[in-house]
Amino acid sequence: MSDSKLNKEVPVAQRPVQAGEKLRGAEKMARIPIKIVPTEPSQYLRKPKWIRAEFKGTREVQRLKAVLRENKLHTVCEEANCPNLGECFKSGTATFMIMGDICTRRCPFCDVGHGRPNPLDPDEPKNMASTIKAMGLKYVVITSVDRDDLRDGGAAHFAACIQEARRLSPNITIEILTPDFRGRVDTALEILAQAPPDVFNHNLETIPRLYRQARPGADYDTSLDLLQQFKLRHPRVPTKSGLMLGLGETIEEVEAVMQDMRKHNIEMLTLGQYLQPSAHHLPVQRYVTPQEFDMLRMSGEKMGFTHVASGPMVRSSYHADLQAKSALEGE
Repeated sequence: MSDSKLNKEVPVAQRPVQAGEKLRGAEKMARIPIKIVPTEPSQYLRKPKWIRAEFKGTREVQRLKAVLRENKLHTVCEEANCPNLGECFKSGTATFMIMGDICTRRCPFCDVGHGRPNPLDPDEPKNMASTIKAMGLKYVVITSVDRDDLRDGGAAHFAACIQEARRLSPNITIEILTPDFRGRVDTALEILAQAPPDVFNHNLETIPRLYRQARPGADYDTSLDLLQQFKLRHPRVPTKSGLMLGLGETIEEVEAVMQDMRKHNIEMLTLGQYLQPSAHHLPVQRYVTPQEFDMLRMSGEKMGFTHVASGPMVRSSYHADLQAKSALEGE
């Protein structure tokens, strides 16, 4: 029996995933430990008037996509279906997603495909650096899929990308948004010490109570420890984290996580509304109001965060250059 016929007959949740195969939507969700019932159209919460995003099909968006494809690069803007893609691409900014577009994790809030990733592309650091230089960028964010298949979680590849970007663009400011390196904190941080970024970002994503549901394979305390340990090693580099709201958390639980962040010396915070990518992802439990986002911003400022970006359309990398400016100038 051929592999293609076998793949059609065996349920996707049971059959082995082929190297380089990317699962999305229902196929990805079928492999998640928790059961997610697809959302019927009648069950969708109606988006409020404050949830609006710019059209993504402009000429500049298409031009930048062509540049990225030519250099075999991916952006989290595209892979995660970010609502701000049109605005950010139009202004000539993007968040580069390294190590491919296939994630080893199966988080049910995320639209990035899951599967068995291809081997790392050794030319990716140079290709990314060349693209950054050609675009004339002053501030870049480098993020990645989770690569639990790699012993260092991809830390060495992050370092190589930072080194190449700085070699071709010496005055560039670099923020990295990292995975948790599968808990191998010491190993990852020893490698990143060879080429530390200007801003270190790792998202907690949600409150501890919802981790099993939203972040299978991740650990709340490990994520906090990663951020704290980086700060201890690099006290002059701002640390940053973010939460998505609307999965069923309470405002009190969000504020408790914000307090945990401050106890672990996290300085910058992003808070945004979770938007369900498809019927097969976690449903939105509620839309947090702009007034609540403003209240959380003021609470964060009182707690001592150097910058709090809080609003329905805020994402971790949205206006990242502006978010970092006050922290970097305050050194």
